[in-house]
Amino acid sequence: MSMKFDVTFLAPPLSEMSRLARAAEDLGFDGLWVSETKADPFLAMALAARATTRLDLGTGIAVAFARSPTVLAYTAWGLQELSRGRFLLGLGSQVRGHIERRFGMKWDRPLRRMRETVEAIRAVWRTWQTGEPLRYRGEIFRLSLMTPFFQPDPLPYPPPPILISAVNRGMLRVAGRVADGVVFHALHTVRYLREYAWPHLQEGLQASGRSRSDFTALISVFAIPTDDPDAPRYEALVREQIGFYLSTPAYRVLAQLHGWEDVALELGRRVREGRWQDLPHLVTEEMVETIALRGPWEELGYRVQERYGDLVDRVSFYLPFRPGEKDAQWRKVLEAFHTGK
Repeated sequence: MSMKFDVTFLAPPLSEMSRLARAAEDLGFDGLWVSETKADPFLAMALAARATTRLDLGTGIAVAFARSPTVLAYTAWGLQELSRGRFLLGLGSQVRGHIERRFGMKWDRPLRRMRETVEAIRAVWRTWQTGEPLRYRGEIFRLSLMTPFFQPDPLPYPPPPILISAVNRGMLRVAGRVADGVVFHALHTVRYLREYAWPHLQEGLQASGRSRSDFTALISVFAIPTDDPDAPRYEALVREQIGFYLSTPAYRVLAQLHGWEDVALELGRRVREGRWQDLPHLVTEEMVETIALRGPWEELGYRVQERYGDLVDRVSFYLPFRPGEKDAQWRKVLEAFHTGK
């Protein structure tokens, strides 16, 4: 399928979500994704579903381990009905500290837990759609009770696709094995995708008897429009984000692949010392050039096509979208993206 261009919101105000979604649809984006940062992303999805008719709508991502599989199944089922078949359930594990100390939940065998979460959600959906008894027996989750009073009606649409965010080998294999797609992190490079991510995804796909055509890859890209008056601010934001993520051991694989281990270790040391203001200054020009996409607004659209080719199916820019502020520039991006020039 041809690549789609989406818009991603990190922390959209719920009071503005309907307006934001309508504006994104009117401008010509293919899909809309909301991350779980300062609010429950499913609330934003419900508002966006009511405000739009065409956009694909997805969580990019919702924290899986903060919720039970059945809770996720109910929420996604309702959003698929509300959106008339346009919802995509993007799930991520988060990291141990947040699961235990922010959400107060158990951190246990994350790879196994993610796999069983996806399998259990599908088992619940199958019961609702077909009426067959609920029987899921995993190492972590065991589900066997679904009475008619608690069972939603079947949907006239397919169940929502489930995508998993994955960075390292184990979760990439899980995504390839059980999910309908993968959510790549904005902290990535083309080399990482080709030499590390896709080989591990392919292992999972082969284990499940599927191929690349059965799978959707979504990515967010750090973009710096060089002809914009706000270009210095955009670049500063990119440096801050690269510094923050590279300081985290979970993303160390990228540093190892590119020989940036020393910088990554120093970034981690500064974080432990609380010297957050130092992080952007430690990010090298090579890092920015390799990770981010630079260029004039009117060229960013086809440059992203050239860079990612068959590596991904859906792409969005890690840039703020505020309706009415830079609509003309976003139209240039979309036009160049779809025409290739």
